[in-house]
Amino acid sequence: MNTAFIYDPIFLNHDTGTGHPERSQRLTAAYDLISSQAWFNSLHKLNPKKAELDWVREIHDSAYIDRVAQACEQGSRHLDTPDVSICRASYDVALNAVGGVLAVADEVMANKVDNGFAMIRPPGHHAEVNLAMGFCLFNSIAIAARYLQKKYGLERIVILDWDVHHGNGTQHIFEQDSSVFYISVHQFPHYPGTGALAEIGIDEGQGATLNCPMSPGLGDEHYRQAFKEIIQPRAKMFAPDAVLISAGFDAHKADPLGEINLETQSYVWMTQMMMELADQCCEGRLISVLEGGYDLSALAESVTQHVKALSQS
Repeated sequence: MNTAFIYDPIFLNHDTGTGHPERSQRLTAAYDLISSQAWFNSLHKLNPKKAELDWVREIHDSAYIDRVAQACEQGSRHLDTPDVSICRASYDVALNAVGGVLAVADEVMANKVDNGFAMIRPPGHHAEVNLAMGFCLFNSIAIAARYLQKKYGLERIVILDWDVHHGNGTQHIFEQDSSVFYISVHQFPHYPGTGALAEIGIDEGQGATLNCPMSPGLGDEHYRQAFKEIIQPRAKMFAPDAVLISAGFDAHKADPLGEINLETQSYVWMTQMMMELADQCCEGRLISVLEGGYDLSALAESVTQHVKALSQS
C-alpha cells in the first residue's frame, strides 16, 4: 500500500493551556514513535496548507467562521464552551488542519496513494455548523466528505467514527443527507449525550445514520461483534465511493476520558476491516483523520499501529 501522511509542527501552535487534555504533546508523542519505525520512510509525506474558506463554508456558517477568526485575533482563551480552549494562532492552525485533510483527499483522488492519515489538531467531529464543542473548531471530516462530493463528483461517502465520544457535529451536519452514511461506535451514555441507537437520521437522511452505542466497561469482543454483524455489512450495502474514518483513539483501555477497554491491537483489525470495505467498494479509497486520544503512550502506540496497518496490510 502507498499511504499519505500529514503532520506539521504548525499543529503544535494551538495552545490550549496548562492541564488541558487536548494538548500539543499528543502529536509530538505520536510523531516521535511513528517516525522511529523502519517503515516510516515509505510513507508519502505531505505538507498542509490553509483550506480555502469556500470549502469550510460548505459545512460551517460564514458568521461562525468569522466568529472563530475574531475570537482568536482578540486573544480570547475560550470559544462557545469552556472546553474549547483557543489562542491567537488557533484559527490559522484549524484552517491548516482542514487543509491537511483535503491534501490527503487530493492525493487519494489523483491515485498517487491508496489511502492516507492526517495527524492533525485541533480535532473536529464535535464541531457543529455554528458552534464549537468538545475541543473542536472546524469539522474537518465533514468538510472532506463534501469536498470529495463537490470537487470530485463522488456520490456516496461512508464516515466511520470510532472515537469513544459520539461525533454529534458530524451526525447533525449529515442527518438529513442520504448521500453520507455516518456510522459511530462509542461509549454511551457519555459526552456529548448524543448517539443513541434510535438516532437513525431525519427525513431524506433516515437510515443514513447508524449508531452502535457501547456501555462502559465493554471492549474488544463487543466491538468485533458490532463490526462483523452490523457496521461492515451495512456499510458494504451502502456501496460508498470513499471511506472516511474519524480516528479517535480514546476508546483505548488506558485513556483517561473514556471507559471502554480496547487494546492497541483493536485498532489494527478495525483498520483492516475498513480497508477491506474500501477495497470491495471504492478501489481502496480511504482517508483517516485523527480525532481524540489523551493517554500519550496509548495514543502513540495506537496511531503507529493504525498507520502501519494502512501502509502494510
